[in-house]
Amino acid sequence: MFSSSASVPYWRLSSFYFFYFALVGAWMPFWPLYLQDSGFNPADIGYLAGILMATKIVAPNIWSWLADKTGQRMTIIRSGCLIALVIFLGLFWNLDSFWWMAIIVAGYSFFWNAVLAQFEVVTLSHLGARYQRYGQIRVWGSIGFIIAVTLLGYSFDVISIVWLPWVVVFLLLGIWLSSLTVNEKHDWQTHQRERRSLKGVIKQPAVIAFFVACFLLQVSHGPYYTFFSVYLEDYGYSRTVTGLLWSLGVVAEVFVFIVMYKLLQRFSLRQIMFTSLIFSVIRWLLLGFYVDDWLIVVIAQILHAASFGSYHAFAVEMVRRFFNGGLEGQGMAMYSSLSFGAGGAVGAVLSGWVWEINPTITFVAAALACVLATIISYWVTE
Repeated sequence: MFSSSASVPYWRLSSFYFFYFALVGAWMPFWPLYLQDSGFNPADIGYLAGILMATKIVAPNIWSWLADKTGQRMTIIRSGCLIALVIFLGLFWNLDSFWWMAIIVAGYSFFWNAVLAQFEVVTLSHLGARYQRYGQIRVWGSIGFIIAVTLLGYSFDVISIVWLPWVVVFLLLGIWLSSLTVNEKHDWQTHQRERRSLKGVIKQPAVIAFFVACFLLQVSHGPYYTFFSVYLEDYGYSRTVTGLLWSLGVVAEVFVFIVMYKLLQRFSLRQIMFTSLIFSVIRWLLLGFYVDDWLIVVIAQILHAASFGSYHAFAVEMVRRFFNGGLEGQGMAMYSSLSFGAGGAVGAVLSGWVWEINPTITFVAAALACVLATIISYWVTE
């Protein structure tokens, strides 16, 4: 792991990822349990998860355009963090209404979901030619996730899960405060070169195939992100164990981020992509058919290193290559909106519908989405 220097504010960049993904660690495993505990049914939970994901479709692109237009990327990030915090506080006025919950989740997530894609641009700007070291900064997001999900898993076996919204408030505050410490840097966008045409880039078959594959992979994550904790609880796993299993997946992800720069030197992006997708298919089938076997669930969670860790690192590098020459911010926003946004929203809503029929069928459908992504990925070139 490289040391901090004047040119790379390692710890300041890392602290933002730490708090941002600590919030993800609080939200993903425990928000569905909080909603279930509050009386919401699976369809409602799926719709609320879909709303949060759907804001990623629009928000990153709007904020990317604004950041490129003004050149004030960090100012926009800080504003988004603060507004997300203020809106989320409105949740406490009415905790039991589905429609009020939907309004608050939509408003807060519109701003919260917009900041990460732009912060990725800032991070790569600071790294410059050392872009292969991205994983060693991003790894602190995974560490934040692990700490949050482990501590909260244990805590919610001891205290009521009704405290979860206050945890979210605390972490949103941490995200905003950490954003105040990071300075703007414009070096990554090479303005000396002629600005490329965004339309010309996204019309390339390889780029289209890349985004479709990313979309399908995130669709496949719908049952996992929306119902994995509920699934485990239905099979008798405690919330402490649930938190540890979520943590295990991210521990595997941490390992990948630490060694990713070595993998990028040893293997082609095509090899990393196909390996990630094939292991994703295996992961969803294991969870669908063997959730009652804790050892199989452990193996499935280790495969998170592929279904998220190595694939995300591959995707960030592909965006860097496809959208160079002043289009980096818009490329990262498109990746976020089409995969985590559109893919995540479709996956969450569809899993909410199918879950009431049969959870196993839901994970089989997730595996099939990954198979389709693997086929389409043959058109993705380096």
